[in-house]
Amino acid sequence: MEHFGYLFAAYSITFAVIFIYVMFIWRRQAALDAELARLEARLRALAESSSASKSATPADSPPQL
Repeated sequence: MEHFGYLFAAYSITFAVIFIYVMFIWRRQAALDAELARLEARLRALAESSSASKSATPADSPPQL
């Protein structure tokens, strides 16, 4: 039991590193979720504007590419 201090220090450092890693991954995941939501909203807006512009064109005009 003379090296108990070293064992405690090693476990403390290990848990601190794991905790920091988990926090880093958690923040990165939150940023990715926010970016995904932003891209989904942009895609939804583009789809709505595309469908609105299609319904506004006359039926006898050629489709736009």
